[in-house]
Amino acid sequence: MKLTLTQRLSVVFAVLLVICSGTSAWLQVRSNHMHELEVVQGLSRDLAAHIARDTQLMDADGLKPDAVRNLFSQLMLVNPSVEVYLLDIDGRVVGNAAPSGHLLRDRVDLTPVRRFLSGAMLPILGDDPRSVDGRKVFSAAPLKANGQQTGFLYVVLLGEAHDVYDAKDATGMALKIALWSIGLVALLCLMAGLIAFAWITRPLRQLTDKVGQFDINGAPNPPAPLTPELTSGDEIAVLDHAFVQMENRLGEQWRAITHQDQERREMVANISHDLRTPLASLHGYLETLSLKDASLSPEERRRYLGIALDQSRKVGSLAQSLLELVRLEHGFVQPVIEGFSLPDLVQDIFQKFELTAEARNITLTANLPPRVPTVLADLGLIERVLTNLLDNALRHTPLHGDIAVTLTPLKDRVDITVSDSGPGIDSDLREGLFLRAFTIGGARRDGGLGLRIVHRILQLHGQDIHLMDAPGRGATFRFSLGIHSPGAGPM
Repeated sequence: MKLTLTQRLSVVFAVLLVICSGTSAWLQVRSNHMHELEVVQGLSRDLAAHIARDTQLMDADGLKPDAVRNLFSQLMLVNPSVEVYLLDIDGRVVGNAAPSGHLLRDRVDLTPVRRFLSGAMLPILGDDPRSVDGRKVFSAAPLKANGQQTGFLYVVLLGEAHDVYDAKDATGMALKIALWSIGLVALLCLMAGLIAFAWITRPLRQLTDKVGQFDINGAPNPPAPLTPELTSGDEIAVLDHAFVQMENRLGEQWRAITHQDQERREMVANISHDLRTPLASLHGYLETLSLKDASLSPEERRRYLGIALDQSRKVGSLAQSLLELVRLEHGFVQPVIEGFSLPDLVQDIFQKFELTAEARNITLTANLPPRVPTVLADLGLIERVLTNLLDNALRHTPLHGDIAVTLTPLKDRVDITVSDSGPGIDSDLREGLFLRAFTIGGARRDGGLGLRIVHRILQLHGQDIHLMDAPGRGATFRFSLGIHSPGAGPM
């Protein structure tokens, strides 16, 4: 069975609480026992000294049997738990009141005795003669005869009688109360801990539910959730905040991917439409030439071939534009930045379109100020930008219209404006203008590829292109190029 995080935490906490409670109880018992020994030994510290001073138990000839017998009888009557032993100078037991067979040691280690006599900190445990390895609190005093130390009076304060009585009731009332108190506190702590774990892990459970319900693929256009402000430094709150941010980013990326996919579908459909028309025309004229070659006059044959070649050029131009766009959008083209003269480039491009403009009585105007600084860009790519803009302008400018290219030097850049006297672009077509195909008056602008190529080339230069509102003019596009600073190093 798999346990949840809350259950695992609760089990670990319960185990630790049991261990701590058991340790606390053991320490409590140990502390009470040591305190009892200290009190008993402290109160009876001078007992052996008083006995040794008031009773002559040994003389130069050895033990005085009557004195020893009377002493043992009196002490047993006053305090049955007290056991008295007479030790010689080497610690051997030479006198005792133990019943037959109860004396299990004939010698007592004198090291604790000497520590006791030197006034060391209590409690001090010494050998119990009635036990093989037991140790108990004691009182001791030296025995002297004729000014010479003849042995020790060794009094075990908690003897066999105390052990028998203590075995009947292993714990006293105070100790029982202490143990019950520890158990009650442990139970209360366990309950409080379980409640605390449930409260602490509640945000984590909520986050788990939120993650489990999150399905970006289930919604084609999921709404963007609001990112809550981070009001706490709690790790779970930080994790929840990070998840909401991730959810927002995934939602934005999903919407962007969906939008891009829709644009891709539209572009494929538009390109297919634009390719279908010239290909159908090309196929029709070639089929006519093939079937009616014998009946066509030389003039008709040349006209049909001219139309077929013109349609072939349109197909080749669309294919070239599509290939160029793919190369730009997939990073296969990187601009080579160099300095060049914009006025010279504009004049060269005007010469390229001069015959086309004259054929339609369209005036090409270059508004060039006297001094235009050198710009920094890729000459070939910027030529492609101006060529696409002028080509679109020529195809959508009516007869006897005009197209103007204006250069405006500023502090750190040169603004380039291309405007025509055509019908312009409606406001509802401006959104995503450089990312999709659009039509003006039923005519498609190069399948949307021309402006998309322009937009991508300028992005590679860190620039953007804008459709401007120019009263009295048609479509007006503006973009900027950075200038070459005189103090800059070699290009």
